[in-house]
Amino acid sequence: MTILCQPATAPDDDLVPDLGGSVKSVDDLNAALRALNDDPAEDLVVVGPSVDTDTALRFAAQLRFDRPVAGVILVRDVVDVTLLTEALRAGVREVVAAGDTVALLAACERSRVLSDRARADLRSHDEPEPTRQGKVVTVFSAKGGCGKTTLAINLAAALAAAHGERVCLVDLDLAFGDVAISVQLDPVRTISDALPMAGHLDTTGAASLLTPYRPGLDMLLAPIAPGDAEKIPAALVGELLTVLRGMYDFVVVDTPAQFSEHVLTAMDVSDHHVLLTTPDTPALKNLRLTIDMLDLLSYSRDIRSVLVNRSDSKVGLSTADVERVVRSPLNGQVPSSRNVPISINKGVPIVIGTPTHPVSQAITRFANDRLLSRPVAVRTRAFARRGAGRRS
Repeated sequence: MTILCQPATAPDDDLVPDLGGSVKSVDDLNAALRALNDDPAEDLVVVGPSVDTDTALRFAAQLRFDRPVAGVILVRDVVDVTLLTEALRAGVREVVAAGDTVALLAACERSRVLSDRARADLRSHDEPEPTRQGKVVTVFSAKGGCGKTTLAINLAAALAAAHGERVCLVDLDLAFGDVAISVQLDPVRTISDALPMAGHLDTTGAASLLTPYRPGLDMLLAPIAPGDAEKIPAALVGELLTVLRGMYDFVVVDTPAQFSEHVLTAMDVSDHHVLLTTPDTPALKNLRLTIDMLDLLSYSRDIRSVLVNRSDSKVGLSTADVERVVRSPLNGQVPSSRNVPISINKGVPIVIGTPTHPVSQAITRFANDRLLSRPVAVRTRAFARRGAGRRS
């Protein structure tokens, strides 16, 4: 059942036909609160356009503390950036334009999913055992064109397919992220929507930013509007990853091909660094520089894996040659195949579309050997930047 708040004196704003299913209509927000208290299983309040905006926002802000699993959806005649910012800050799940029935039904369904997750999180927090923290895995390559985004997507899909793990893929290439287009997702919500929540982000807020892809696999997509990348502070990235690791078994981070402050922040909170290269001289040179930089910044070598993509390319470099150049052992090799770009064009990761393919098997084997086989501590302190973890 959905609780719908709309004054009886505003028949033109009747949203009952738009909501479908069981709907309980109330005249004001006080009555909505009573209805919530009367039915502990109900977690959705839709506020019609005739209800004063400021009153609705105060109601949502208070409800966020009194009933954190409950969601508020605001229906307005006019939706603009100012309203969206104020609504997100108050804890409103979504703002929908009046008359858009499809959007309203979809928003209600997303809100119910978020409430179910929040309720499950609260139940787990009530247990006497400490909550297990998930692993943050950052995928990085200092040279573009190595297949980093493709690997990150398929690695996340492989982890999600194993033992029912819950996985979130974060596209941290804020200016030119390709995760959404690679899996054909519509980036309705992106990381830039977290800006109003900076400094007080919680699991409910983080969940509102995610785009579901498959059961067990959600994605936090990169901004799409020009200039949005510059607005996102590195501190917000750290805040997001910290919250997400409490919600998922694995958080896989796809990064741009540069050592930005955002990338270093992700590496700070990571439990594992996956360094990707291809068997060609420029990529190997950049990998060698990457390893030197990570050593200089005192990141632990124990959380590092070197993975070679297109490892069977006939370019005159053997595995021994690659290891000699980078002065580091290889932890995995992924063969080349024309089926990989085909899978990208179809929007289906190859580990999902063809799990028996040699590329899929190589990525799955790497996930099992380097990530799934290593238990996660209740409170991880894997990062070692700027001397935080290295011991003399």
